[in-house]
This record gives sequence, C-alpha cells and structure tokens, in this order.
Amino acid sequence: MMKKILAFLLTAALVFSLAACGTNNTGNTGNTSNSAGNTSDSQEENSERVPFSGEYVVDAAYVKEHMGDEGVLLVDARGEDAAKGGTIEGAIAVIWQMFADVSSGVSGDPMWGTILPVDQLSEQLSATGISPDKEVILFAAAQNGWGDDGRILWELVAAGFPNVKMVDGGYDALVAAGCPTVKGAAAYTPAEVTITAIDETHVINTDDLAANYDSYTIVDVRADEEWEGQVLYGEAAGGHLPGAIHVRYTDLFNDDCTLKSNDEIIAMFADAGITPDQTVVTYCTAGIRSAYMQLILEMCGFENTLNYDESYYRWCACQEVE
Repeated sequence: MMKKILAFLLTAALVFSLAACGTNNTGNTGNTSNSAGNTSDSQEENSERVPFSGEYVVDAAYVKEHMGDEGVLLVDARGEDAAKGGTIEGAIAVIWQMFADVSSGVSGDPMWGTILPVDQLSEQLSATGISPDKEVILFAAAQNGWGDDGRILWELVAAGFPNVKMVDGGYDALVAAGCPTVKGAAAYTPAEVTITAIDETHVINTDDLAANYDSYTIVDVRADEEWEGQVLYGEAAGGHLPGAIHVRYTDLFNDDCTLKSNDEIIAMFADAGITPDQTVVTYCTAGIRSAYMQLILEMCGFENTLNYDESYYRWCACQEVE
C-alpha cells in the first residue's frame, strides 16, 4: 500500500511540476532576457531594493551562515526529482502531496488536497524527520514554481511548529549566494513527531466559505489564463469564484525571483481594493500558491487571512463560478 501511495505522489508531483514550469517559463521569458542585457543596471537596482521582512522568511545569506548548524533542517520542497538535478548540500527533499490528503479520491472531491489527519501527518513528518525540535528552512522555485515551500510551511504552522522559514528567492538565490550544491537530496533521518491538533486560524473549507461568502474578500492568485476560464489541470469547469479579485501569485516577486518589499505588496493589494481590515480568503487550483499568498499577507499585517485549501478544484465541482 505504501509503495502505491508513494508512486501516486511522485506521479502527481511530476504533473504539477511540469505544468508549473510550462506556465511560468513562458510568462517570464521577457524578464529573463531583460536581466541578461542589463546586468549592471540590475545589480544597481538590486542593491537599492528594500528586502521583504517577515517572521517566516529568511534570505540566502542567513541560510549560508546557518546551514551547518545542528538544529537546522534544510528542506527542498521541489521534490526528489528536482533535487537529482541539483540541490543544497544536506537538504532533504519532499513534495507537498506527502502532507496532504490526495490518496483518497480525486481532485474536486470533498476535502481532497487538504491537510492530512493528525495521525497520518504525524507519521509522514516522523518518517521524513521534519520535527518541531528543528529550525525548518524550506526552499523551492519562487515565482517559477507553485509556492510549494509556502504550502508546506503553512501546514507546519497549523500543526504547531514554532520555528519554520522559507527562503526569499528560493533555490536559485541559494546557489547565487554560494551555498554548496550536490546532485540528489540527503537521506531522511526519522524522528518521533506527534501532532495532536491543527490550528485552523488561517484555514477555510468549502462549506464555511459558501455559508458566509459575502463576508469575505476573495482573492484568486492563479495565472491569467486560469482566471479567464481555461481548463489546464483537470478542473471540472473554467472560470473563477464569483466576485473574486485577481492578484497573481507571481505578482509577489521581483524579476530576480525575490519577494517585493512589504510596502510594495501592501500597495499592490490596496490598488486592488484589499486592505488589512478585511477578512481575506486566498485560493488557487489546489491551495498551494494561495497558501504562500496567505503567509505573505499575514506578514504584511493582514491578520484575518485564510487559505482555501480545497480551492478551485472543489469549488468549481460543486458551486457556481463566473
């Protein structure tokens, strides 16, 4: 049974990874060319840039300084396949599906893709050695991925982990900072982890969202083509939630994949009509990019924010869309 589950997870991860790379590489072609042609301008601009600041974010320099510390666990949230092509020395590799309920049913079913029940979550965390006794530092592919590091971090916070971080700029920033790399992830060191409850302060499900819909500001963080109605990932229908506001996950980032400053992000949401006094629900296709967005908003002072982890997969299967 475990082999079947692992095979499913690896297949699902491959599908999501290929889709993400295909979508985001196309969207970022212009930015990449521009950076290459204006290296001096880019370096000067980066030196003047105000970095993002928040309790769940560290920069690459911090990781380089602390990656050898006994109490630090580096986690490559891009998964083992990506790590085979290169990862940070000492990092283990996981995928978000390992900690989500994806083995029972299919996308669009009730509670598919949500946080695992506490007993199963405890088993998975124990097997991978991701323990609350460690400072857990996650990294992924920033705007060129799905926000996998943010999704896993969001779950760990809900599970009561006291010291979890994600890397501003992701894997590429770590490489650029000179962190040593290897081909292939480190082996897991199992630990005893017991999760007794999930804090749902920043979690919302379909029933609760539908029951109190008008009291929420709904933010769709998907790409333009998803917002406009294209069915790209097996959704039951194209479109978006009624009255939702579109702020793309990728809009959080600078061209070099680092996060924009807190003030820039706050201003971007204000321009969209979203302010910290509102109760904001973020969603995407499967609650991955939207988990990342929820964390960023929380760190920018939007205290009443919730990630809809059933997300569009479930909503479009059972509710009206626009």
